[in-house]
Order: sequence, then structure tokens, then C-alpha cells
Amino acid sequence: MKRNPLNLMSPPIAVPDFPRRRFVQGLATGGLLLGLGPMVNSSWARSAKTTTGYAPVLEGTEFDLTIDETPVNFTGAVRMATTINGSIPGPTLRWREGDTVTIRVTNRLAVSSSIHWHGILLPFQMDGVPGISFKGIPPGETFTYQFKVTQTGTYWYHSHSAMQEQTGMYGAIVIDSANGRSTQADREYVVQFSDWTDEDPMRVFSKLKMQSDYYNFNQPTAVDFFKDVSRIGVKAAFDKRKMWNEMRMNPTDLADISAATYTYLMNGATPASNWTGIFKPGEKVRLRLINSGAMTFFDVRIPGLKMTVVQSDGQDVEPVTVDEIRIGVAETYDVIVTPGDDTYTIFAQSMDRTGYARGTLATHAGLTAAVPALDKPEPLTMGDMMGAMGGDGMASMDHGSAGGMAGMNHGGMAMDHSKHGMPAGMPMGDALAKPSTTARHAKTEYGASTDMRVDMARTNLDDPGTGLRNNGRRVLTYADLHTIGGALDPRGPSREIELHLTGNMERYAWSLDGLEFGQSTPVHFKYGERVRIILHNDTMMTHPMHMHGMWSELEADGGGFQVRKHTINVQPAQRISFLVNADALGRWAWHCHLLFHMDAGMFREVVVA
Repeated sequence: MKRNPLNLMSPPIAVPDFPRRRFVQGLATGGLLLGLGPMVNSSWARSAKTTTGYAPVLEGTEFDLTIDETPVNFTGAVRMATTINGSIPGPTLRWREGDTVTIRVTNRLAVSSSIHWHGILLPFQMDGVPGISFKGIPPGETFTYQFKVTQTGTYWYHSHSAMQEQTGMYGAIVIDSANGRSTQADREYVVQFSDWTDEDPMRVFSKLKMQSDYYNFNQPTAVDFFKDVSRIGVKAAFDKRKMWNEMRMNPTDLADISAATYTYLMNGATPASNWTGIFKPGEKVRLRLINSGAMTFFDVRIPGLKMTVVQSDGQDVEPVTVDEIRIGVAETYDVIVTPGDDTYTIFAQSMDRTGYARGTLATHAGLTAAVPALDKPEPLTMGDMMGAMGGDGMASMDHGSAGGMAGMNHGGMAMDHSKHGMPAGMPMGDALAKPSTTARHAKTEYGASTDMRVDMARTNLDDPGTGLRNNGRRVLTYADLHTIGGALDPRGPSREIELHLTGNMERYAWSLDGLEFGQSTPVHFKYGERVRIILHNDTMMTHPMHMHGMWSELEADGGGFQVRKHTINVQPAQRISFLVNADALGRWAWHCHLLFHMDAGMFREVVVA
């Protein structure tokens, strides 16, 4: 029976104490039972400059990877994981710019598998997306990936088949310059975050389809109501609660999956296992931060240490020094830290503040530092729902016969972006000097797959996001990031394509323009064109959007180049724009990188011809 998450007088709800300790902390020796895991491999404690947690480092131009099942125990219960060469994460692959790499991948699973090289520019046949770029790797067979490495930086790889990414199939990629390794740091570590569940991922997905807030224990309570009363008065507090009830939305819906089932890992280690990176006082240490989680945004900080961001999604950026970074699913950030003669905690709390991953930087193994308390979860604001106008904004809710606020009919403003097999484009001209700001809702948004539309979205890039605003720490935002060297192409866009990120939380349905993958037609780019993409978020969740095969050149608020990325977080009720050079022939995937959102339908195919 579904609980009422917005009942005015509902009592405080908390995760039971024992499960919380179990899932948040994990086992001190938790990990792989076979292969190169924490129970059998302590190479992570060595002081070698290429130490990368529990994952072995493979270098060169020829690689052999084997996909298989391996028993693991992170929480006290043995489960089967999907591993690459027997480790979680899989081996770190170290390549060199200009080399041609050959990677033979053998599938020993009973089902088909694949590997996608996230953020890597390559021929589409090598991209590793079953049904788009190749057929997948059948059980018992070997597929050979071969391509020339044309970039440098920190990237990662993962399965693009079923839920294998959630069950452990991911690893890091480090690409050195053709001129040799970076001299920016004395030592470096890959720090790879992920989320693990003992449950069958399809069972998790089924629960979300039945009840979208199944794992959400941050529910509004009577205590919260009376706090609002003391702050804004009885009538305003009652009206606020009434409004959320009528919309059947939850201001604490920060993440679909929480520590109620997730154990958060750093380099394959539970918080209690305490992954440790060794340094000498005064050294510059480069941390290659990678979010390989299936569904978790991590807010990363190192109390007592400033982090200087030098790279985002593999691309060098003008250095910016911060206290904290929100790293979305599939993003990477390289940071430089200079620790003194002390011990430091790398603390990565989940966005919903139900759990964390953590590790330690220390002068020798066995040391620990204090682990911060989880921050208090902050509810979504009216700006997160209504965009630029905040409490006076114009978000339209469409809940059909179930009640709530009727959707607005925009008549001629609505555009069917998929009518002719491609999104509607705007003609070339002065109108394209800056990205358009008027929402153009597709007719397909007015259906059962969409429960919310935002007419006046915000466009600011300087918002760190819910839970990080005004927290007393210097938090990185996209407005702080500037790719060194600027844009790839001086041309402006020849046309503009607008797509809306849409969903229905009651149904746990996710889509683009109200169309789930399978109902939609491909987005077509003409080879060689430069096009502006506008993503308009009509939902109350942040979506990390990833276009395969091509760079996304994020524009500043109001236009002009900001930063080059392969994955862009689009915040609730936010409208962002980026330019794409359609320089990669073939068929490509474009999707939200929240695994369950992608599986639920927030996915499109891109065809460049």
C-alpha cells in the first residue's frame, strides 16, 4: 500500500538503525571474494604514483578484458557482481594520445554484454551501444575494439547492456599526452565513486515503477510543518503544504534511490574499508575524480584541503580553487591538492544526504581522519519547480482526472519536434546569435508521460544546486569552468534544436518531449553542420545528459562559449544550451546517464549523415 508522502501530520520517518549502519558503512573487509579485490589485494597501499585503488593498471596498446560474474560481499551478504578481469572497478586503462589501441573483450556471461568508452571520440562502430552501433557481445564470444586515441585526460568505461553497470561493470581510462605524462603533480590517484545494491537491479526498477518514492525516507513531517509555521506563519505554511499535496509532488524528492538499499563505494571500497592514498607532505597530488554511479550525485570535499580543479570531462580548464564539487553521474573532474603533514578524509556524500563514500589521504597506511556528519537534506525550492519566476512562476501541472492543476494549452507555441523524424530547427539568422529563451513545448508533452511543464525556466549556470546553496563552502558551478583554448569552431550555429526533459513521477516514466525511446524518431544532424541544442528541464530532478561521439560545448547564460563537456547536468526547471559540431558520421546514443531514467525511456538516437 502506498504511503502518503505529503500527509500534513505524518510522523518523522527514518531508515531503521541497523540497515542504515550496514548500508552506509558497509563491511570493513567488504568487496570481492575472488579476483583482485580488497580481500586479497592490498596493492592500493603502495606509494607508486600510478596507484589506483583496488583496480590493476594496464598500459600499452593491446588489452585483453574478460567480462564475468564474481561473488562479492559489501554488506554481510554474498551477491554476484559483473566484473572485468575479476575486479571492481575494472582495470584502469592507460593510453597515450596518437596510439591505436586494440582491446579484445571476451564475454563469459550467460547474457549479451558490451563496453562503451565514455567520452572517447572514435568511429561509431566502436562506441559499444547494442542496437545503435553494434549488436553487442554474445555469450562466449570476443569482440575486438580498435581505434586511434585522439585526446587526453580522464575518462571511464562501462557496460551499456541491461543493468550490468549497476552490478559492477565499470573502470577508469587515463590518456597521457603524446609528449608524455603530466608534470602538474608529484603523485596521482584515480578516485572512482559508485553505488552498490544487494538487490537485483530489475527488482529495484520494479519497485520504483510501483512507487516512485519507495526509497525516499526524507519525507515532510508534522515537525517540518510547524517549523514553517514559525518561519512564515500558519496560513502560508498551510498553503505551501496544500500546494505540494495538490500537485502530488514531493519537495524532498532529491534522489530516486537512497542508502536504504545503496552502499556507496570509493574505488570499490566501502566507507568502513577506508581506501587510502599515500602521499609525502608538501607533494602536489592529482586526484582523478570519476562518478561511475548508476544513480547517485556525489558532493565531494576534503575537509582541511582546498581542491584546484584543472580538468573537467577530460578537458583542461582554467584552474579554479574550491572547497566542494558536485559531480554528476558520468562526469569526471581532475583536481590538485597539496596536503601537509596530516591525514585527510575524502568525503563524498550523496545528494539526498542518506549516505556517503569515503577514503583517506595519509602519509602511511592505517591512518584515518574524522569523517564529517552528513549535511541536513535541503528540500527543493519553488525555483526548482517553477524556474526563473520562483514562487510567482508559471509551471503547469497536468494530472488529468486525478485532480491537481490543469495543464496550460500553448496553442501555436507548441511544436511537434518529432513530426518529421527530427526535432524542429530554427532558420539561420540574427535570432541565433543567442539561444532562444521562450519555451516551445511539443504537442507530445501533453500526455500521460508528462506530469509537469515549466514555461519560464531559469538559465543560470552559477547555481551549485539544492543542498549546496549558501552552505558556507566554496562550491564549484558550471559558471566557474572555462575550457582552455576556447571553442572548437568559430562558426555560430546554423539552426537550433530544442528538446524537453520530461517525466511522470507517479508512473516513474522518463522521456524527451514526452516520448519514451521506442516511441520517438532519431535526431538528425547533417554532417559538418554546427548546431545549437537547447535542453529544457520540465522536471524537478537533475538529469546528467550525455551525447555520444561528439563534444557538447556548453554556452554561458545569454550565449557565448563556456566549457566543453561530454556530460551536462541540467538542473530542475533549468534551460541550457550547447553547440555541437556534427563531425562524427554514424548512429549515436543520447540519453540521461541516470541508469533507471535511461532504461525508463529518456533516450534518443542521433544520426549524423
